[in-house]
Amino acid sequence: MRRITFLLIFGLAGLGVLVSLGVWQVQRLGWKQDVLAEINDRISAEPVSLPQQPSETRDKYLPVFVQGEMQPGEIHVLVSVKQVGAGYRVIQAFDTGDRTILVDRGFIPTTAKQVERHTGQIELTGNLHWPDEIDGYTPEPDLSANIWFARDVPALAAALGTDPVLLIARSQTDPNVTPLPVDTAGIPNDHLGYAITWFGLALVWAAMTGYFLWRGRAPSESEAQ
Repeated sequence: MRRITFLLIFGLAGLGVLVSLGVWQVQRLGWKQDVLAEINDRISAEPVSLPQQPSETRDKYLPVFVQGEMQPGEIHVLVSVKQVGAGYRVIQAFDTGDRTILVDRGFIPTTAKQVERHTGQIELTGNLHWPDEIDGYTPEPDLSANIWFARDVPALAAALGTDPVLLIARSQTDPNVTPLPVDTAGIPNDHLGYAITWFGLALVWAAMTGYFLWRGRAPSESEAQ
């Protein structure tokens, strides 16, 4: 009886922990969905003028409308697009008259690296962004081939002589450049998968607990005979 009691307490405690973890992930899923909905609303809002002092904490994803001159000179950031393949994001300096910022014009295939693109006066809409793409495994840019491996805003700004402000174009700036607007597709939301995993483990734990309880009772029943 003591062994049965121990198995029962241990099994219920473990089941409670696993179920509580699953419930927590369901709660996190609801929170993340609310966050993503808020970001989507912000991304698709009516564009405003470029703030005087853009701030990452205040202005991330802010939609803006700017007029100015696209400067010559490009930086190419290696990227892969689903169903298209490898190519580059085209980053250029954009002079608004008051300041010069970075503009991510969008995607070009690797074969279009040397194609001349439109510069000069342009009106465009887009979203301010400070991508978090740098980690300890990110290679240094290949400056001789003009290939970068992440959008490191301060480094890009230093290379092109602009303010460290990046505008991701959502309007087309050149017929040969496909805009890659900001969206929430790259923001991870794995909480549903985590919840299913914890609830699945809870089910297995309950089944194993029931099995061991049954096995624990078997010897005592045989001895009683």
